[in-house]
Amino acid sequence: MNDRSSKLAADPLTDILRGLRLEGVEYGRWELKEPWNIEFPAQATARFYFVGQKACWLRQPSGEWVELRCGDAVLLPRGVAHVISSEPGAKSSPINGYEIKQICEKVFCLSTEGCRPGTLLFCGSMYFNLDGLHPLLGMMPDVMRTTELEAHDPGITHMLETMAREVKLERVGSAGIVARLADVLAAIIIRSWVERGCGDSSGWIAAVRDPKIGKVLAAIHLEPSHNWTVEALARMMGASRSGFADRFAAIVGETPARYVTQVRMHQARQWLVRDRLRISVVASRLGYDSEAAFSRAFKRVIGHPPGHFRTADQQTAA
Repeated sequence: MNDRSSKLAADPLTDILRGLRLEGVEYGRWELKEPWNIEFPAQATARFYFVGQKACWLRQPSGEWVELRCGDAVLLPRGVAHVISSEPGAKSSPINGYEIKQICEKVFCLSTEGCRPGTLLFCGSMYFNLDGLHPLLGMMPDVMRTTELEAHDPGITHMLETMAREVKLERVGSAGIVARLADVLAAIIIRSWVERGCGDSSGWIAAVRDPKIGKVLAAIHLEPSHNWTVEALARMMGASRSGFADRFAAIVGETPARYVTQVRMHQARQWLVRDRLRISVVASRLGYDSEAAFSRAFKRVIGHPPGHFRTADQQTAA
């Protein structure tokens, strides 16, 4: 237990972020001649946009329009429904109504016909390795813009300048290079947001930053498959079992046992949906004696039995 505790950083949130990963699913280089208006439905993956040429507009889930200037980058971490348009208020068309051509693996091109030169966009869909119910994802705003973060993180400006150069080129491999830059920039946007306080000093973030509870939460999130007991977590904090349980519940809002179960079931859903592991394998990884016991715990936390996600995955594949 001491070995495990010694691995945790002074800032537990830093340790949790160390395990945060973004994996690109697909990217697009779009040349959009005005007028154009594209509607995007909600999706499980995050969305990323970089404006390489000429400003455009984004309609947020709230209905508010915000201008995206040339050189801006935007991350929608939860993939909420939105509209990208050459001007606010225009009638939009669903993205699936446009013809999209493949440039190379994972990278696609979209061009529209119009009477005036328009916007050059580079966009992407990305998976977080965190479950969608992870507290960190739940606290993120619907839209995260670099214009709101650049003043606090000079590195973002350099990344944007590099992307701007590459996205305008049509050289061999440029699309792949911009795709990798997009992954890095999205991670930098999240890091900058976290370092600025995550927009909220209360709730889960405050619990993670608590000097004693924070390292316990970090350990749980870093190793969700470990068999965490209340006694082991109390020893990590250096408190009695009852003292730890009371303090944990007061700060986090959940009992230690319930919180551990929630984190473990969120990890299980990732294994079932993303890694397509069999239910029996997931149950074994989490140390359950039987698939039935795991399924009961999973349904209690997630709201559906694990078979629901396996069936949905198979239907999507079909």
